[in-house]
Amino acid sequence: MTGRTLITGGAGFVGTNLADRLLRSGRGVVVLDDLSRAGVAENLRWLEQTHRKGLDVHVADVQDGAAIRRALVEVDQVFHFAAQVAVTTSVVQPLDDFGINLVGTLTLLEELRRMDKPPRLLFTSTNKVYGGLDDVQIQLRGARYEPRNRDLAIHGINEDRPLQFCSPYGCSKGGADQYVLDYAKTYGLPAVVFRMSCIYGPHQCGNEDQGWVAHFLMQAMAGAPITLYGDGCQVRDILFVDDLLDAMNLAMSGMEAVRGQAFNMGGGPASTVSLVELLDLISPLEGGQPEVTFGPWRVGDQRWYVSDTRRFSEATGWRARVGVEEGVDRLHRWLRRSRSGLTVAEAI
Repeated sequence: MTGRTLITGGAGFVGTNLADRLLRSGRGVVVLDDLSRAGVAENLRWLEQTHRKGLDVHVADVQDGAAIRRALVEVDQVFHFAAQVAVTTSVVQPLDDFGINLVGTLTLLEELRRMDKPPRLLFTSTNKVYGGLDDVQIQLRGARYEPRNRDLAIHGINEDRPLQFCSPYGCSKGGADQYVLDYAKTYGLPAVVFRMSCIYGPHQCGNEDQGWVAHFLMQAMAGAPITLYGDGCQVRDILFVDDLLDAMNLAMSGMEAVRGQAFNMGGGPASTVSLVELLDLISPLEGGQPEVTFGPWRVGDQRWYVSDTRRFSEATGWRARVGVEEGVDRLHRWLRRSRSGLTVAEAI
């Protein structure tokens, strides 16, 4: 592919990894980011130091249509990652959440619609569009929840699951998700949606509200306590960022096969872990169990969520390759190399 790639939220965790991969391949990258999230300025500095050519940075708000228009010059593909990413923040500041996630997405879509030949678009949605999954009967088995339904336990949640937005974050991301799909249908935009589960890997600015795999590792490395909200037996399928980038690039290169569709994206049933089980994985890496405290359940927290990724795999041939233990070890080694000597506050 020729041309340039626009990554909104391009100094964030996934954006940094994607920009690095594309720049290494010789492709020009435009990063649009307002640098409001803690840690992303450090990511941008790393990108600028690592790549002397091909990187074009626009420090701007995704709700600024004029800024987006400038960033779209000579762009033939767009990865839209810019977002308010935490359920907890959305509960406290729902108007800000709405503006960034929904208004920002609609602003981008309108700028794409006005173009004679709109670029391909990949939008990252969330598994929160399916709500709390309160109707899924679960059972506690050891240190993890599992669904009683055998098919769900084997395959996970597929895209036929009815949408049920929960929390302001779920509403704003879910609304944006639906706008992207509708613009693909109504206006013919070449667009695809990934409904993401838990992604982790290098350059993740993990904290208590989002990016929990990195957050747990960083807290353990700093000798700081970790708070588990609920009982810690919540299960997620976690996906290492390299596998996600493979999926994203397949979606872009094979857009005609996936356009106008939403796909659940995560590690799938082979890459699941509960919060408590993750602490058990961290313990030998750090030579001891981190100190743990417990807090109340939080709004919209699913006790169990696992992505059924078969539909995307059948369309593109993609599959996740990095298992949980390997991925956690790789992230731990990266944190050791890159953040040695930093306090938790400095690291995030």
